[in-house]
Amino acid sequence: MRNSSLQGLSLALPLTSFGNVLLFLFSVSLASSIIFLNMSVCVSILLNRALRSENRFMYMLSTCFSDICTGVSYYYAGVLDVKDSLDSPTRTYLVVPTFLGLSYMAILAAQADRYHAVASPFQYSRRMTRNRTVVVICAYWLYAYLIVAVNNLVAVGVAQRITSIGSFVGNIFTVIIMIGLNIRLFIIARFQLEKEPPSVERDTKRSSVYLVLVVALFFLATWLPLFCHVIVCNFSGSVCFTFKNDGIDPIRILPRLNAALTPILYICGCSPLRATLLTKVWRPCCRRSTSANPLGVAEPLLETSALD
Repeated sequence: MRNSSLQGLSLALPLTSFGNVLLFLFSVSLASSIIFLNMSVCVSILLNRALRSENRFMYMLSTCFSDICTGVSYYYAGVLDVKDSLDSPTRTYLVVPTFLGLSYMAILAAQADRYHAVASPFQYSRRMTRNRTVVVICAYWLYAYLIVAVNNLVAVGVAQRITSIGSFVGNIFTVIIMIGLNIRLFIIARFQLEKEPPSVERDTKRSSVYLVLVVALFFLATWLPLFCHVIVCNFSGSVCFTFKNDGIDPIRILPRLNAALTPILYICGCSPLRATLLTKVWRPCCRRSTSANPLGVAEPLLETSALD
């Protein structure tokens, strides 16, 4: 990014009206919430060895890490007066949009992983070890930034055509695959799991399937407006309506809202993650900040070795 383009950076909206102040506070609060919630989930997974041994939590970790980057970058792309497009002098060279794309790729991969685990449990246990899951996660991160590198090496016009065609095709297949897999996962969770005898494994499968379904439904609700916008623009051959920056564009605010909602769904829908978060992350941090009691003695931390 050129130094000349950075010198004149200012807020997206001047703080001269009550509405502009509210929008500024909303953007800053959204970015901070995304970072705080996803960082909390990341730290919880990293601190608990039992969580790290399960593939679904590795996908959660990938989603949360990309969303942390989304939250950090939203201070720039959502708060400041920048236009993150291919021909803008204040663009991020597709780095910021790719963080959102990685989050959505992680949710797709997690849904496919849960479908495989429930539909073919014996084959899944042999095929998808944790190391292979890590390879899959690294592969789509590498793929995403290889595409970024290619788009930055070609001319702007060529990059725009590559991005529009890839987004158009990818959005159609994503919607079809996600809706189809959601329906199939619901059928499996509703009927096939009921046939299994009661066990901890069955309850784990059911809760993980339901969690993926809820996350996918919120994902579709927040991303479909942007998908439809891209498809309509590609069919019409126009740029459609544009906004000053991502923090003013409602259809680009929604995916950022999803980045804040997803860790909340993870915490609410997964009891082992919630227990680790409360006992190993939030409660110790709160006690450290208020450890100086009137007697000057710090309270002992809660014993949490049973969670490992």
